[in-house]
Amino acid sequence: MAAHTSQSVAKAAGDGVGDDAGARGRSRRTDSRNPGGLRRALATHWYAWAMIAPVVLVLGVIIGWPLVRGIYLSLTDANERNVSRTIGARHIEATYEFVGLDNYAAVLSDPVFLQRLVWTVMWTVACVSVTFTLGLVLANMLNRDFRGRAAYRMALILPWAVPGFVSVFAWRFLFNRDSGILNKILDGGGIAAVPWLDDPTWAKFSVITVNVWLGVPFMMVALLGGLQSIPGELYEAAEMDGASAWQRFRHITLPGLRAVSMTVILLSTIWTFNMFPVIFLLTRGGPGDSTEILVTQAFREAFVESPRDFAGSATWGVLILAVLMIFALVYRRSLRKQGEVW
Repeated sequence: MAAHTSQSVAKAAGDGVGDDAGARGRSRRTDSRNPGGLRRALATHWYAWAMIAPVVLVLGVIIGWPLVRGIYLSLTDANERNVSRTIGARHIEATYEFVGLDNYAAVLSDPVFLQRLVWTVMWTVACVSVTFTLGLVLANMLNRDFRGRAAYRMALILPWAVPGFVSVFAWRFLFNRDSGILNKILDGGGIAAVPWLDDPTWAKFSVITVNVWLGVPFMMVALLGGLQSIPGELYEAAEMDGASAWQRFRHITLPGLRAVSMTVILLSTIWTFNMFPVIFLLTRGGPGDSTEILVTQAFREAFVESPRDFAGSATWGVLILAVLMIFALVYRRSLRKQGEVW
């Protein structure tokens, strides 16, 4: 009887402790939903908020305001004739009007948009795939011990260190039809001069070549860092088990580089999609408009054509942003399906 009574008391005490713990848990959950929790977090971590505040402010000024302004202009009929401007001592007020989605309807129904989009996608896929392949090959070569490895690394990184516009102008000199070094070499071998920048097909090949030249060093360095993070014991164990070089590359190297690869491919895609300097400085979108991509078309609308169409340029810019956001979302979803967290 005494034993039974003591067990009942212990059980009641345990239930009371459990009820108290549950009440405390519910109380914590209620407090977390309370707006006062945010104030306490700000008061506790004020130093962290103070340190990121300048960055948020700068990003808001440099990126946020132009983005909002661009979206607004894309909904108007703004051009150089109806925007506010000052001529001498006279200030002319803006007279452009809100037109809603008319600009988007006009751009999307124009066959020029589809032409620019198709070539931009082809240009991006070609550049990223070739850059990744060459970067992976060079990273595997430099990941081995051999004499002069540091010198080779410096030589391969050099195109990345040189300013982009300098590299593009150097390549433009090489591609010159009459006095370019490449055609001089071909002429010495009895081969006719190639119209590198004067023929649409060769011009597309040329801009892809230059962009690959500029992008390989970054890809190589990133993938080399990923290779050096793979434990060497995995290769030793696989070699002892009789795995061939291809099998080691397929089952150890590629899975080990997956995290790095998905990041550099995404970054390279976004950079290439918006690679204005190579196209503009090398071919200016020519010959004709054969190498014009979406971003150079937006530039042409705002700064080349007359009257300058600021609303149309903003519309192209917003559409470029939308395309990249859709790509990023699809890319993220595909990675999540493969079990990758991003």
